[in-house]
Amino acid sequence: MNRIAVANQKGGVGKTTTAINIATALSAVGWRVLLVDLDPQGNASTGLGVDQKQREITSYDVMMGNATVDQAVVSTKLPRLDIVPATQDLSGAEVELVDVDQRMHRLDGALNAIPAGRYDVVLTDCPPSLGLLTVNALVAAHSILVPLQCEFFALEGLSQLLKTVERVRARFNNGLTVLGVALTMFDRRNRLSDQVAKDVRAVLGQVVFDTVIPRNVRLSEAPSHGLPALIYDHRCAGSEAYIGLAREIIGRLDGKARAA
Repeated sequence: MNRIAVANQKGGVGKTTTAINIATALSAVGWRVLLVDLDPQGNASTGLGVDQKQREITSYDVMMGNATVDQAVVSTKLPRLDIVPATQDLSGAEVELVDVDQRMHRLDGALNAIPAGRYDVVLTDCPPSLGLLTVNALVAAHSILVPLQCEFFALEGLSQLLKTVERVRARFNNGLTVLGVALTMFDRRNRLSDQVAKDVRAVLGQVVFDTVIPRNVRLSEAPSHGLPALIYDHRCAGSEAYIGLAREIIGRLDGKARAA
Protein backbone atom coordinates (compact mmCIF):
# COMPACT_ATOMS: atom_id res chain seq x y z
CA MET A 1 0.00 0.00 0.00
CA ASN A 2 1.61 3.21 -1.19
CA ARG A 3 1.19 6.17 1.15
CA ILE A 4 1.53 9.65 -0.33
CA ALA A 5 1.31 12.94 1.57
CA VAL A 6 0.10 15.83 -0.58
CA ALA A 7 1.67 18.79 1.18
CA ASN A 8 2.69 22.41 0.91
CA GLN A 9 2.63 24.85 3.81
CA LYS A 10 1.38 27.63 1.52
CA GLY A 11 -2.36 27.89 1.01
CA GLY A 12 -4.03 28.38 -2.34
CA VAL A 13 -1.54 26.32 -4.37
CA GLY A 14 -3.99 23.71 -5.64
CA LYS A 15 -3.09 21.14 -3.00
CA THR A 16 -6.60 19.83 -2.33
CA THR A 17 -7.55 20.03 -6.01
CA THR A 18 -4.49 17.92 -6.77
CA ALA A 19 -5.30 15.38 -4.05
CA ILE A 20 -8.91 14.99 -5.20
CA ASN A 21 -8.18 14.65 -8.89
CA ILE A 22 -5.19 12.34 -8.54
CA ALA A 23 -7.26 10.14 -6.23
CA THR A 24 -10.01 10.12 -8.85
CA ALA A 25 -7.64 9.30 -11.70
CA LEU A 26 -6.02 6.44 -9.79
CA SER A 27 -9.38 4.94 -8.87
CA ALA A 28 -10.49 5.25 -12.51
CA VAL A 29 -7.66 2.98 -13.64
CA GLY A 30 -8.63 0.33 -11.10
CA TRP A 31 -6.64 1.25 -8.00
CA ARG A 32 -8.35 1.06 -4.61
CA VAL A 33 -7.78 4.51 -3.16
CA LEU A 34 -8.22 6.04 0.28
CA LEU A 35 -8.05 9.82 0.64
CA VAL A 36 -7.42 11.02 4.20
CA ASP A 37 -8.63 14.59 4.71
CA LEU A 38 -6.23 15.97 7.30
CA ASP A 39 -7.10 19.63 6.73
CA PRO A 40 -9.52 21.16 9.28
CA GLN A 41 -11.14 23.11 6.45
CA GLY A 42 -12.47 19.80 5.13
CA ASN A 43 -12.26 20.92 1.51
CA ALA A 44 -11.31 17.49 0.17
CA SER A 45 -14.41 16.05 1.83
CA THR A 46 -16.62 18.76 0.35
CA GLY A 47 -14.97 18.39 -3.06
CA LEU A 48 -15.90 14.70 -3.12
CA GLY A 49 -19.51 15.37 -2.20
CA VAL A 50 -19.35 14.28 1.45
CA ASP A 51 -21.83 16.44 3.35
CA GLN A 52 -21.71 17.28 7.04
CA LYS A 53 -24.22 14.56 7.98
CA GLN A 54 -21.78 11.94 6.70
CA ARG A 55 -18.96 13.24 8.90
CA GLU A 56 -20.01 11.66 12.17
CA ILE A 57 -16.62 9.98 12.59
CA THR A 58 -13.70 11.94 11.15
CA SER A 59 -9.95 12.19 10.89
CA TYR A 60 -10.04 14.02 14.25
CA ASP A 61 -11.40 10.88 15.92
CA VAL A 62 -8.73 8.80 14.19
CA MET A 63 -5.93 11.13 15.27
CA MET A 64 -7.17 11.19 18.86
CA GLY A 65 -7.41 7.38 18.97
CA ASN A 66 -11.19 7.41 19.42
CA ALA A 67 -11.88 5.55 16.18
CA THR A 68 -10.14 3.37 13.62
CA VAL A 69 -9.72 4.29 9.97
CA ASP A 70 -12.25 1.57 9.09
CA GLN A 71 -14.83 3.22 11.36
CA ALA A 72 -14.21 6.66 9.86
CA VAL A 73 -14.19 5.70 6.17
CA VAL A 74 -16.98 7.09 3.98
CA SER A 75 -17.60 5.73 0.49
CA THR A 76 -17.71 8.40 -2.21
CA LYS A 77 -19.82 8.46 -5.37
CA LEU A 78 -16.84 7.07 -7.26
CA PRO A 79 -16.04 3.35 -7.38
CA ARG A 80 -12.90 2.30 -5.48
CA LEU A 81 -12.48 5.74 -3.86
CA ASP A 82 -13.08 6.15 -0.11
CA ILE A 83 -12.38 9.09 2.16
CA VAL A 84 -11.74 9.73 5.83
CA PRO A 85 -13.53 13.10 6.11
CA ALA A 86 -12.57 16.11 8.19
CA THR A 87 -14.34 18.85 10.10
CA GLN A 88 -13.15 21.93 11.97
CA ASP A 89 -12.79 19.75 15.09
CA LEU A 90 -9.46 18.67 13.63
CA SER A 91 -8.00 22.11 14.31
CA GLY A 92 -8.04 21.25 18.03
CA ALA A 93 -5.86 18.19 17.49
CA GLU A 94 -2.73 20.33 17.14
CA VAL A 95 -3.12 21.43 20.76
CA GLU A 96 -4.66 18.26 22.21
CA LEU A 97 -1.88 16.02 20.90
CA VAL A 98 0.98 18.06 22.38
CA ASP A 99 1.20 15.96 25.56
CA VAL A 100 0.17 12.65 24.00
CA ASP A 101 2.68 9.80 23.67
CA GLN A 102 3.85 9.07 20.13
CA ARG A 103 2.08 12.23 18.94
CA MET A 104 4.09 12.22 15.68
CA HIS A 105 3.00 8.66 14.88
CA ARG A 106 -0.77 8.86 15.39
CA LEU A 107 -1.64 8.66 11.69
CA ASP A 108 1.04 6.07 11.00
CA GLY A 109 -0.37 3.78 13.67
CA ALA A 110 -3.91 4.23 12.37
CA LEU A 111 -2.91 3.41 8.78
CA ASN A 112 -0.92 0.40 9.93
CA ALA A 113 -4.16 -1.03 11.35
CA ILE A 114 -5.89 -1.07 7.94
CA PRO A 115 -6.36 -4.69 6.82
CA ALA A 116 -3.72 -5.75 4.32
CA GLY A 117 -4.77 -5.51 0.69
CA ARG A 118 -7.73 -3.20 1.26
CA TYR A 119 -6.19 -0.22 -0.56
CA ASP A 120 -3.50 0.18 -3.19
CA VAL A 121 -2.73 3.78 -2.28
CA VAL A 122 -3.49 6.21 0.54
CA LEU A 123 -3.33 9.93 -0.24
CA THR A 124 -3.28 12.38 2.67
CA ASP A 125 -4.41 15.94 2.02
CA CYS A 126 -2.42 18.04 4.49
CA PRO A 127 -3.32 21.44 5.96
CA PRO A 128 -1.49 24.56 4.67
CA SER A 129 1.06 24.57 7.50
CA LEU A 130 4.06 22.64 8.79
CA GLY A 131 2.42 21.83 12.11
CA LEU A 132 1.76 18.57 13.90
CA LEU A 133 -0.87 17.35 11.44
CA THR A 134 1.44 17.71 8.45
CA VAL A 135 4.31 16.11 10.36
CA ASN A 136 2.01 13.16 11.15
CA ALA A 137 1.27 12.80 7.45
CA LEU A 138 4.98 12.87 6.59
CA VAL A 139 5.85 10.32 9.28
CA ALA A 140 3.14 8.00 7.93
CA ALA A 141 4.01 8.48 4.24
CA HIS A 142 6.34 6.65 1.90
CA SER A 143 6.61 9.75 -0.29
CA ILE A 144 5.47 13.35 -0.62
CA LEU A 145 3.78 15.02 -3.57
CA VAL A 146 4.28 18.78 -3.60
CA PRO A 147 1.89 21.01 -5.58
CA LEU A 148 3.79 24.22 -6.31
CA GLN A 149 2.10 27.36 -7.60
CA CYS A 150 3.93 29.19 -10.36
CA GLU A 151 4.44 32.44 -8.46
CA PHE A 152 7.31 34.56 -7.17
CA PHE A 153 7.65 33.10 -3.66
CA ALA A 154 7.30 29.47 -4.78
CA LEU A 155 10.92 28.41 -4.31
CA GLU A 156 11.23 30.11 -0.93
CA GLY A 157 8.25 28.18 0.45
CA LEU A 158 9.46 24.96 -1.15
CA SER A 159 12.84 25.21 0.58
CA GLN A 160 11.11 25.39 3.97
CA LEU A 161 9.04 22.32 3.17
CA LEU A 162 12.05 20.32 1.98
CA LYS A 163 13.93 21.20 5.19
CA THR A 164 10.99 19.79 7.16
CA VAL A 165 11.06 16.65 5.03
CA GLU A 166 14.76 16.23 5.82
CA ARG A 167 14.10 16.61 9.56
CA VAL A 168 11.29 14.06 9.47
CA ARG A 169 13.47 11.68 7.46
CA ALA A 170 16.34 12.04 9.93
CA ARG A 171 14.28 11.62 13.11
CA PHE A 172 11.14 9.63 12.34
CA ASN A 173 10.90 8.18 8.83
CA ASN A 174 14.16 7.41 7.03
CA GLY A 175 12.25 5.92 4.09
CA LEU A 176 10.47 9.16 3.18
CA THR A 177 11.14 10.30 -0.40
CA VAL A 178 9.95 13.12 -2.62
CA LEU A 179 7.68 11.58 -5.23
CA GLY A 180 7.68 14.80 -7.21
CA VAL A 181 6.84 18.47 -7.50
CA ALA A 182 3.77 19.36 -9.56
CA LEU A 183 3.65 22.86 -11.03
CA THR A 184 0.12 24.24 -10.61
CA MET A 185 -1.88 27.34 -11.60
CA PHE A 186 0.33 27.92 -14.62
CA ASP A 187 -0.78 30.91 -16.71
CA ARG A 188 0.71 30.84 -20.18
CA ARG A 189 -0.15 34.52 -20.64
CA ASN A 190 2.03 35.45 -17.69
CA ARG A 191 5.78 35.57 -18.22
CA LEU A 192 6.31 35.16 -14.48
CA SER A 193 4.68 31.70 -14.54
CA ASP A 194 7.05 30.62 -17.28
CA GLN A 195 10.08 32.01 -15.46
CA VAL A 196 9.13 30.34 -12.16
CA ALA A 197 8.66 27.01 -13.94
CA LYS A 198 12.11 27.34 -15.53
CA ASP A 199 13.70 28.28 -12.20
CA VAL A 200 12.11 25.35 -10.37
CA ARG A 201 13.23 22.90 -13.05
CA ALA A 202 16.74 24.37 -13.01
CA VAL A 203 16.99 23.83 -9.24
CA LEU A 204 15.19 20.49 -8.86
CA GLY A 205 15.62 18.86 -12.25
CA GLN A 206 13.79 15.56 -12.74
CA VAL A 207 12.02 15.83 -9.38
CA VAL A 208 9.59 18.18 -11.16
CA PHE A 209 6.86 16.44 -13.13
CA ASP A 210 6.70 17.15 -16.86
CA THR A 211 2.97 17.81 -16.67
CA VAL A 212 1.97 21.36 -15.73
CA ILE A 213 -1.48 22.12 -14.29
CA PRO A 214 -2.91 25.29 -15.88
CA ARG A 215 -5.18 27.88 -14.34
CA ASN A 216 -8.62 26.66 -15.30
CA VAL A 217 -12.10 27.87 -14.41
CA ARG A 218 -13.56 24.36 -14.46
CA LEU A 219 -11.08 23.23 -11.79
CA SER A 220 -12.40 26.02 -9.57
CA GLU A 221 -16.06 25.29 -10.30
CA ALA A 222 -15.99 21.54 -9.69
CA PRO A 223 -15.79 21.53 -5.84
CA SER A 224 -18.99 23.59 -5.55
CA HIS A 225 -20.77 20.69 -7.25
CA GLY A 226 -19.19 18.11 -4.94
CA LEU A 227 -17.33 16.56 -7.85
CA PRO A 228 -13.71 16.18 -8.91
CA ALA A 229 -12.93 18.12 -12.08
CA LEU A 230 -12.26 14.82 -13.85
CA ILE A 231 -15.93 13.97 -13.40
CA TYR A 232 -17.36 17.49 -13.65
CA ASP A 233 -15.69 18.15 -17.01
CA HIS A 234 -13.19 15.51 -18.09
CA ARG A 235 -12.42 17.36 -21.32
CA CYS A 236 -11.32 20.67 -19.80
CA ALA A 237 -7.65 21.60 -19.88
CA GLY A 238 -7.30 21.13 -16.12
CA SER A 239 -8.72 17.61 -16.16
CA GLU A 240 -6.55 16.59 -19.09
CA ALA A 241 -3.50 17.89 -17.22
CA TYR A 242 -4.37 15.91 -14.09
CA ILE A 243 -4.78 12.77 -16.18
CA GLY A 244 -1.28 13.36 -17.52
CA LEU A 245 0.05 13.95 -14.01
CA ALA A 246 -1.59 10.75 -12.79
CA ARG A 247 0.17 8.81 -15.54
CA GLU A 248 3.52 10.20 -14.40
CA ILE A 249 2.75 9.36 -10.76
CA ILE A 250 1.84 5.79 -11.68
CA GLY A 251 5.09 5.51 -13.62
CA ARG A 252 7.13 6.72 -10.65
CA LEU A 253 5.32 4.46 -8.20
CA ASP A 254 5.84 1.47 -10.49
CA GLY A 255 9.50 2.41 -10.75
CA LYS A 256 9.83 2.49 -6.96
CA ALA A 257 8.12 -0.91 -6.72
CA ARG A 258 10.52 -2.39 -9.27
CA ALA A 259 13.49 -0.82 -7.51
CA ALA A 260 12.31 -2.29 -4.20
